[in-house]
Amino acid sequence: MRLIALGGLGEIGMNCLALEQGGEALVVDCGVTFDDRGLGVDVVHASFDALQGMRVAGVFVTHGHEDHIGAIPYFLRRFDAPVFGPRYALALLRERAAEHEILARASLRPVAPREAVRVGPFEVEPIRVTHSIADSTALAIRCDAGLVVHTGDFKFDDTPPDGETFDVARFEELGREGVRLLLSDSTNIDAAGPTGGEEGVGQALDAIVAQATQIVVVSMFASNVHRLRMLGEIARRHGRKVITLGRGVDTHARVAQATTRATGDHAGRPYLEWPAGLTWPAERANELPRRAILAVATGAQGEKAAALARLARGEHPALTLGAGDVVVLSSRVIPGNEPGVMRVMAELLRRGVELRTWWSDRGVHVSGHAHRQEQKRMIELTRPRAFVPLHGTLHHLLRHAELARELQVPEVCVLENGDVASVDDARIQKVQCGPAGRVHVFGGREVPAGVLAERVALASQGIAHVTVPLTASGALAGPVVLTTRGVLDAATAASVVIAAERDARSAIEDVVRGATERRSSPGDDEVAEAARLAVRRSLSRALGFKPVTMVTVVRLG
Repeated sequence: MRLIALGGLGEIGMNCLALEQGGEALVVDCGVTFDDRGLGVDVVHASFDALQGMRVAGVFVTHGHEDHIGAIPYFLRRFDAPVFGPRYALALLRERAAEHEILARASLRPVAPREAVRVGPFEVEPIRVTHSIADSTALAIRCDAGLVVHTGDFKFDDTPPDGETFDVARFEELGREGVRLLLSDSTNIDAAGPTGGEEGVGQALDAIVAQATQIVVVSMFASNVHRLRMLGEIARRHGRKVITLGRGVDTHARVAQATTRATGDHAGRPYLEWPAGLTWPAERANELPRRAILAVATGAQGEKAAALARLARGEHPALTLGAGDVVVLSSRVIPGNEPGVMRVMAELLRRGVELRTWWSDRGVHVSGHAHRQEQKRMIELTRPRAFVPLHGTLHHLLRHAELARELQVPEVCVLENGDVASVDDARIQKVQCGPAGRVHVFGGREVPAGVLAERVALASQGIAHVTVPLTASGALAGPVVLTTRGVLDAATAASVVIAAERDARSAIEDVVRGATERRSSPGDDEVAEAARLAVRRSLSRALGFKPVTMVTVVRLG
């Protein structure tokens, strides 16, 4: 069996791993990440070129977070394969059917925990784990190389709000059976101590709401249905109405109320049960007393267009926040999002809002990913012969590999995106190394690498445009005109532009003179290239950099 690392190894997000045996592939998770360079890109997903020529037997998702399911619509455009996974994850995919027409025709097959299914040459059994989204699973995968356990994203939570507890007993059984390979979540390898449970978050939020005398806004990851459930109970207990602000919260609340559980004591009941009258339409928020509002808002990561940022700027049509109102950031900041979050926090503080965050009140959030102590427990439960760390930067992967070695795992192999490892009964070894591709998407279409490179150049250097008028015979028919965008400020523009236009005119005259001596007419391309090089040299002398330069040659008459 071969492991093909497509995404999520060497980075946080875009999780995608393929297992290949006999020319057939099983893809585990197929997620997206985001491009923060401001280049007009909606999402980024792994390149699937490494799977070309194989038969893709199916995609198996571990849970419904975007970094695990977001790229499935793009995957299904290339591969006709069924998608297996937990009910809640597949319900989220069905919600996208209108956006991605291909999902309406896709074969989405829900699989309950401890229910093994055949996917090509692989037998796959989901196992219940706890995480920050409902209906999360690990996978026990049986193949010719032996038993492979893929943890998905997990933590050990003994008292999850939905009652779907971590199936420790099944992991112990697999450990006794003999695990050939463990693939495990590395995200929180640097965090010491226990992760903490959602129940503690509920107690912290309840205390904040109990003390508040006006509006309370809780901003969180919309996918955390456990927390939505607890906020509903808190609102009911303190005589408040729940108002959802933001598309993400609306979507997850709707899907969670429409999706029933497959197993356990609550089988057949929805993941979110808000009693009638608990929620209130956002557009009618001003009809309620301020002390009766508990709003749940998107935007905990500082996104400019999200509900929380609009509230902070005073631009939200439903609510206006001010002194005496309380805003709770019930989340941690994803690395890289700090500037946006700090900007939103500052705007809220200027409005006189009381701000409660993970920094000031540790109880308002717990991670959905296992800390080092729990990662150790997973290795001890499964007792694998080989170990490959998943889901993290190279730092996280190497630290997790070090932990496995400390626990005497015989074989440890670290893979990054683009790497391929072979696994048999005797050993695991890396057999291929190379960069993995990334596909940038905007408006549902792929943005070619060349277009992105041009956008980077335009953003960093600006653009200069030169217009060159020529007669039909090739002589200059008027002034050479230079215009720029993102290159010059008003104070320096005139002198620099005049010098560049003069240099371009001189270069063009040289080309025309040379053509005349050859008894020919200069070509448009020859003139354009001479003008382009002259302008770039002139601007480089004056400014110290060379902007993107384009030339239009206009033949008059």
